[in-house]
Amino acid sequence: MALQYSSKINKIRTFALSLIFIGFGVMYVGLVFKNIEWLMVLFFILGLLCIALSTVVYFWIGMLSTRAVSIICPSCDKPTKMLGRVDACMHCKQPLTMDKNLEGEEFDEAYNSKQYRKKIKNETDTNK
Repeated sequence: MALQYSSKINKIRTFALSLIFIGFGVMYVGLVFKNIEWLMVLFFILGLLCIALSTVVYFWIGMLSTRAVSIICPSCDKPTKMLGRVDACMHCKQPLTMDKNLEGEEFDEAYNSKQYRKKIKNETDTNK
């Protein structure tokens, strides 16, 4: 079975949506403690904080999405957004890269990390 990749934007949006459901769940747990007011209020505040954090994450990914590079996926011919050097199509999960040096390489999200870029820069500097 092949490894399924996911778009970074979709991963972050899924995380934000899960924060909303977690927040509501925490609030429902607070209803179990109706008789202990301070505990009920504590669970309600924690749930509200989860939902507020979700709002912040949605705002952040919205701002990132405006800076993302829009491309047409070569596999499904649908427009998708790409963050970093490697990403996956939002529709068909096809691994994508715009870096000519990474074409044909095995897909690895580590290509987006700063450590990988430093390593490549050091290797090119030593080859000069």
